[in-house]
Amino acid sequence: MPKPDPALLDPARFRFSCDITTRFSDLDFNWHVNNVAMSDLLQEGRVRFHSACGWKPGLDGNAPMAASISVDFLGEARHPDPVTVHAALLDVGRTSHTLAELAMQGDAVIAFAQVVMVCVKDGAPIENPAEFVANAQSWMLRP
Repeated sequence: MPKPDPALLDPARFRFSCDITTRFSDLDFNWHVNNVAMSDLLQEGRVRFHSACGWKPGLDGNAPMAASISVDFLGEARHPDPVTVHAALLDVGRTSHTLAELAMQGDAVIAFAQVVMVCVKDGAPIENPAEFVANAQSWMLRP
């Protein structure tokens, strides 16, 4: 599998970032943050992004779901240093949106993820919240 486009690995292009603390329990036998734990850190970053951009608050209790997740593990993360997760929208559709996430420790790129999110009610996708769609441009990946 090819590595992501280097242009997607520039933290300055992302609209949101947060630091997430690593835990000793995130470590694997090789003493670096395990890939499963890194996926959890990316999920935490995604939840924080969705709260900040207004998608999660606009769901009115309906169920947010990841329809597709692709993660490229590009480096090793170490404990106890925090991981900075950068996030931005790549695309917004009627019932879904695509999000890019970049995980870093210091200046080192650790992981890149693309995630398609949908909101579901009664087992079927529902439209993105109107306020989220109206403000989506301000959360898109910078050119």
